[in-house]
Amino acid sequence: MTLIKSISGIRGTIGGSAGDGLSPLDIVKFASAYATFVRRTSKSDSNRIVVGRDARISGSMVYSCVAGALTGMGFDVVNIGLATTPTTEMAVVWEKACGGIIITASHNPKQWNALKLLNEKGEFLSAADGREVLDIAAREDFEYAGVDGLGREIVSDDYTGRHIKAVLDLPLVDVKAIREAGFTVAVDCVNSVGGIAVPRLLDALWVKRVEKLYCTPDGNFPHNPEPLPQHLTAISDFIRKGGVDVGFVVDPDVDRLAVVCENGDMFGEEYTLVACADYVLRYTPGSTVSNLSSSRALGDVTRSYGEKYYSAAVGEVNVVARMKEVDAVIGGEGNGGVIYPALHYGRDALVGIALFLTYLAKSRKKVSELRDSYPQYFMAKKRMELDPAMDTDRIFAEVKARYSEYPVSDIDGIKIDFPDCWVQLRKSNTEPIVRIYSEAKTMKAAEAIADEVIGIIRSV
Repeated sequence: MTLIKSISGIRGTIGGSAGDGLSPLDIVKFASAYATFVRRTSKSDSNRIVVGRDARISGSMVYSCVAGALTGMGFDVVNIGLATTPTTEMAVVWEKACGGIIITASHNPKQWNALKLLNEKGEFLSAADGREVLDIAAREDFEYAGVDGLGREIVSDDYTGRHIKAVLDLPLVDVKAIREAGFTVAVDCVNSVGGIAVPRLLDALWVKRVEKLYCTPDGNFPHNPEPLPQHLTAISDFIRKGGVDVGFVVDPDVDRLAVVCENGDMFGEEYTLVACADYVLRYTPGSTVSNLSSSRALGDVTRSYGEKYYSAAVGEVNVVARMKEVDAVIGGEGNGGVIYPALHYGRDALVGIALFLTYLAKSRKKVSELRDSYPQYFMAKKRMELDPAMDTDRIFAEVKARYSEYPVSDIDGIKIDFPDCWVQLRKSNTEPIVRIYSEAKTMKAAEAIADEVIGIIRSV
């Protein structure tokens, strides 16, 4: 059993002893700590906390624990039911709530669940705020309300529709162009909440035909839910039969978007943000931001418009902070996470789909032709399990020393920038692993530099 307590919230496997997995006791403790933090720090006059969840099998149980703890602390819970992460983020703002909790373990397998914690802006807590919540939980420094001060549950279940309407109202989303294009779209929603939201969005965009794969929101994931090429063979094989213009794949909480070309090839999750940024920059001058693990292609495309590209540490909260600093018009993460501030500051696969389809309709290109128009990079994404005996600080220091002749960034793990490639290693915020990402002009070169660094780690 695994329980990961981080500034991003609490994430763990279902079952086992308290403190050993994501048990009901742990859920109540951390929800209570979050409520205490909100009570002490929120500048909002509201007493409401929004709670949404993906379709995981454990979601209902986790929600019951969260809602019980929050109402026990004296807060009113706005239960928006099955809702995407971006929908929940936006609901916090629309409700003028003092915070929000998203019950989702994102791309983790079905035995996992998690509490993602939001502030009154519907954005993830900062690192400092996250540490304060963890400290409150560690000290169990919370006090529950008396019987006359208990909160109540308020059920509001149509925020998905409101989210979709907000997407359609964006000036750069051209419903008329999409309708006239007569697209046939295939979707893989991994049997989670995307199975509700994505087909509904595509219908609202007047897509001619939608082919649904795994759109039953019951939490029984038919494959590994992380939208990586090796997990998406079903939709790829389906599209190769012909008759489909584009495929979209989302993760269980619908903040990541992968695109599949009309020939069944992967567009590349790194290029989801690149394509959306290309479209936005055509009509909206401004800078872009992505994290240090993202492709160089976004910087290349941004500079082709005479604009500036900036990088940030991995993590949505870090990317959002950097986007606000430089007033970026679009940004995100290379894992298919598109952040479009004209809608809200959060990764959002729904707005990514709408922007991508508009661009595809206006460009009159096939998806594969659009992909071929971008700089060609190849990324290798590898991982190593963290052994408790591993001294990661020593490992990172050794790697940094080995490549000291090249530009090295240590704001998020270690990233070495070579003239024709880069490699980064960092501890995951969501799993007990070290991630080793590399990018080069060929997959062979990307694999080679990643394997070289893995060799150094093993030698240390």
